[in-house]
Parts: sequence; C-alpha cells; structure tokens
Amino acid sequence: MDVQERIKNIIEENDVIIFMKGSPEAPQCGFSMRTSEALKACNADFAYIDILAEPEVRSGLPQYSNWPTFPQLFVKGELVGGCDIVMDLFQKGELQTIIDAASAS
Repeated sequence: MDVQERIKNIIEENDVIIFMKGSPEAPQCGFSMRTSEALKACNADFAYIDILAEPEVRSGLPQYSNWPTFPQLFVKGELVGGCDIVMDLFQKGELQTIIDAASAS
C-alpha cells in the first residue's frame, strides 16, 4: 500500500485524528501541544499519529491534504486545519460543536 492510500485509510478509520509531532501525552512542539490540549478540553475521543515516528506519513500528508504544516486535525474525513485554526475554533466554542457532531454520528 502506498503512503497516500495509507493516509486515506487512517483518516477514514478515525472520526477525529490529529497528525502531530509526538503524542498528546508527550507533544514534541508547542503547536501540537496546544492543538491536542484543545481536543482534550472538548472531551474529544481522538486518535493521533506521531509524524516524527512515521517519516513517510510526515512527507506524504502535506500532498494529501494540501496543507504544508503540522499538526493537522481531521474530523469525519475532512481537514479542519492546523494549530491556529483549531485554536480559533476552540476559543469561539465552534470546536466543541464540531467534536460533538462527530461523536453523535
């Protein structure tokens, strides 16, 4: 399976997934830390991929998503965005709505 197909499968198999540096328990950059903390604050049930441990995903995801930076949050197969977008949605209360809708379906 090529990396693009693998990324597609990972995204389809997880309602909420973050591609980040490190893990939610031990993030390896501030952007990944803030994004995962926002998800935790929304009581999101989410999966993650540590792109530092998976270099092929790290190099292939920007092509798949057409988004150059990390972290990248996907909900129900759709790219939500990176740290700035997620934090903006969180501060407006919209991230909670997105997470709740994903959980309900």
